[in-house]
Amino acid sequence: MVKAPAGPLAGRVIAVTRPVAQADGLCATLAGLGAEPLRFPLLHIEPVADPEPLRAMARRLDEFSLAFFVSPNAVNLALDVILPEAPWPAHLVVATVGKGSEAALAARGFRQVLAPDRGFDSESALALPAFRSEAVAGRKVLILRGDGGRDLLGDTLKARGAWVEYLTCYHRGGPPEDPAPLLARVRQGALDALTLTSSEGVSHLLALPDAALLKDVPVFVPHARIAAVAREGGFARVILTEPGDTGLIAGLVGHFSVCDHDANTG
Repeated sequence: MVKAPAGPLAGRVIAVTRPVAQADGLCATLAGLGAEPLRFPLLHIEPVADPEPLRAMARRLDEFSLAFFVSPNAVNLALDVILPEAPWPAHLVVATVGKGSEAALAARGFRQVLAPDRGFDSESALALPAFRSEAVAGRKVLILRGDGGRDLLGDTLKARGAWVEYLTCYHRGGPPEDPAPLLARVRQGALDALTLTSSEGVSHLLALPDAALLKDVPVFVPHARIAAVAREGGFARVILTEPGDTGLIAGLVGHFSVCDHDANTG
């Protein structure tokens, strides 16, 4: 006889929409709590077609005072090319936003990383003393990112007197997978929650055929900006959690614990 799954999320089907390379940890934690993680990446990440600009940057790193990595993808896909070309200069301060990016940098040997301890966005990074006008004026800052993205960080640093240069480390695209299995779960009433971890991902989700089917599924998001985009997109139940995978898990467990309690006492 097959045992029913145990744990606070037992039997729940939860869509994980992180890019493929970033989904394993969240999926493993969900499974360990009894849930069935349903993978549906809303962003497709791939290396730049021409790595020469990254190689050329490896030879120019001495020019910069600060290097800001916007995501784990920026960390890994940039350093895969840069570090074989040249050692990281001792004076070049490394900065980022978000625990995932900090972990990616730590895995590469960077022990001193400048990052906010709350907020985990560009606004939080810009509030740090190291990003004040008196600290950055006249200095060169390198921002390593995917194609496109928010310009708030760079524009603000320029306004504070810094010289800012962007380096594209990867390309982003829409969902690489067929949405039919995800939508089939919704039609069957067998999708309990969606996790959404980027505003861009919300936009890709809304562009899917029959996306209206998803709007009654509870949506869990780890940042207020993503929550606002989801609400504007018409999602009926948007639950804002604490940041990162830890926050998402806590939010999911708390929400469904209340649901289960109400079902058992109703």
